Order: sequence, then C-alpha cells, then structure tokens
Amino acid sequence: MSVSVEPTPVEPRQNHSAPANTPEAQALRPHAEHAFAAELAALAAHDDRPRPARWKLSPWAVATYLLGGTLPDGTVITPKYVGPRRIVEVAVTTLATDRALLLLGVPGTAKTWVSEHLAAAVSGDSTLLVQGTAGTPEEAIRYGWNYAQLLAHGPSRDALVPSPVMRAMAQGMTARVEELTRIPADVQDTLITFLSEKTLPIPELGEEVQAVRGFNLIATANDRDRGVNDLSSALRRRFNTVVLPLPESPEAEVEIVARRVDQIGRSLDLPGVPDGADEIRRVVTVFRELRDGVTTDGRTKLKSPSGTLSTAEAISVVTGGLALAAHFGDGVLRAGDVAAGILGAVVRDPAADRVVWQEYLETVVRERDGWKDFYRSCREVSA
Repeated sequence: MSVSVEPTPVEPRQNHSAPANTPEAQALRPHAEHAFAAELAALAAHDDRPRPARWKLSPWAVATYLLGGTLPDGTVITPKYVGPRRIVEVAVTTLATDRALLLLGVPGTAKTWVSEHLAAAVSGDSTLLVQGTAGTPEEAIRYGWNYAQLLAHGPSRDALVPSPVMRAMAQGMTARVEELTRIPADVQDTLITFLSEKTLPIPELGEEVQAVRGFNLIATANDRDRGVNDLSSALRRRFNTVVLPLPESPEAEVEIVARRVDQIGRSLDLPGVPDGADEIRRVVTVFRELRDGVTTDGRTKLKSPSGTLSTAEAISVVTGGLALAAHFGDGVLRAGDVAAGILGAVVRDPAADRVVWQEYLETVVRERDGWKDFYRSCREVSA
C-alpha cells in the first residue's frame, strides 16, 4: 500500500521584483525562484526543447539559467555560476537520470548556491531542504510524528510529518541535503533506500511512499570535512559526484565577487559596486596569493594561513566594507573599509596566522606600487 503526500506546487512568479506587500519583497534573502522569477518565466516561454517529467525547464534551459545568456527576444539571463560549462552540463544531466547529484568542493566554491539554483530551475521550488549538522536526526530525512496526534489516536496519516525528502519523492521534485558529511554516518545511510529503491517504507502504517518521476536529490559536501563523517561506499555509489573548483583566474573571481556583492548590496540598500572595483580586486588578489602560497607574479613564495580564504569570504569582506562606507564613510569603498574584514578572515589562529599576515604585509603589500593606502590601513587595524 502506498501513502501520498499532497503536493504544494510553486509556480514561477511573473515579475522579477515581488509586490511590496508580499513576503518575498520583505525577505532579506529571497529564494532563487522568487528573486529570479522573471528570468525563469522568460526561459520557460522560449523553451521548446524536451523536458524530463515534472521539470519546469529543459536541461538546456536549466544550464542557460545557471550560466547566463541572451534569449531571442533580448532578455538577458544573468550568470548564477561562473565556471566551466561542462561542470554545469554534467550536473544538470545527472538530475535528468535516476542518480543523485553530489556537489563536492572546498568551502566557498558555491556548492549551496548552485544547489539552490538547480532546484529552483528544475522544480520551481528550492525549499525542500535538509540542513546537515552533527545533530541531524533520522526523522529530518525520513519522517517524524505529531506527538499530540500520535498519543491521541495512534500512528496515522494525520499524525505523520513528512520530511522534505519524503515530500520531494511524493511530488516528483528535487530535494536538497546540505553538508552531507556533517550528518552522522548512520543517519546518512537512511538515504540509501531512497536512492536505490526509490521508495520510503513506513512500517508503523504498513505503507510506503514511492518516488514519482521527476524526483531527485542534490547533496553538498565539503572537501575540508573529509574524515568527519565519511560517506559509506554504498552511499557514495548512489551519487554522481561533481567537483566545483575554485575560480581559475583572478578576473573570474573578481567578477563573481562583484556580482554577488552587488546583489546583496541592493537588498541592503548599500552603495553600488562600481565605485569599489579597485578594492574588490585588491581583496581578491590578497586572498588568492595567500591561498596559493605565491604572489601573482610568481616571484615570492608565501606562507598560507589556516583559513580557506574562499570566494565566499571575499564576498563577505567586501559586503562588510560597503556597509562601513555607507554608514560611516562617504559611500565609496576604500582600503580602510576592507582592512578589518581581511584581518578577520586571514587571522583565525591568533598566534600562527598573525605571523603569516605580518610577513605578507611587510614583504609584499608594503613594496607594491599603488598599495600604500592599503598597507597603512592594514597596519592600523593590525596594531
């Protein structure tokens, strides 16, 4: 016997900006399907290619939504991911098969961002999400119970509380599991039945939920967490793994940081990014040099700090700098606005990392043409 979970379909909104009196308009960070509703609607209108069952867009249109492009009517689709096209194509193609997708990479490589946008483009709903932590219980992945109903009437469908994965199975949608390797190993393995048998037994009711066509799952995992809760070989075989790399070039990373800071800044009424382009480039340069252990020209070897210095951290530093410029400056992003943020990102270990940072300041930043203001600002906050 099968049990059904009532679908709650999410249709793409027709306007890029939601009306002022809607929850989406007031949200600090709208879900992807709301923030980019106009682009999704435009793609759907021009998408005449075959779509897998219950997909809102064809695989080609999903890839275009992530990578950006221009539609025949002139509508510009902004890039959500800046990186190798083949990575996106493989990820999208995986979701069109019966294999789940594992996005793997070091912190800050946009795994969660890509996961959210894939789910939004494929299913129109990116909210069927399980956030992995060390305390994630099995119920978060399978199902739970309304204990008031359970005690009053015993196990029943009314007492059943479906998990996001269970809902996705019943509705033929895309579920997401973030930070899979942070979830305890025994809880991770509850996914095996979902992914291999495409069914979820409910022994308390003598029933099961069978996945309908369109169901799939996207998981993300952090390279740095290897050894915390390693995936079992049985579970890993159920995934097609796609590794998201760090940006290949400084220009690509600057573009990513500028684009995301601009999006975040608009939601916070912060100054525009163009006035701070030089500082964004300097932040990215510092992060890349310390991350790679060598200066951009390849002439000077550097010690690397203990932190990851990811693109995501660069975005955070620049956003914080814009807030300082807006509320305590003249609205223009300057070296003094980002110096404290860089110090906080680099010096995670007060003893070892501070030595690395001071050495970098004195041997690289101090001697670099056009960086005197940056050097002074960093020295002030480091004192």
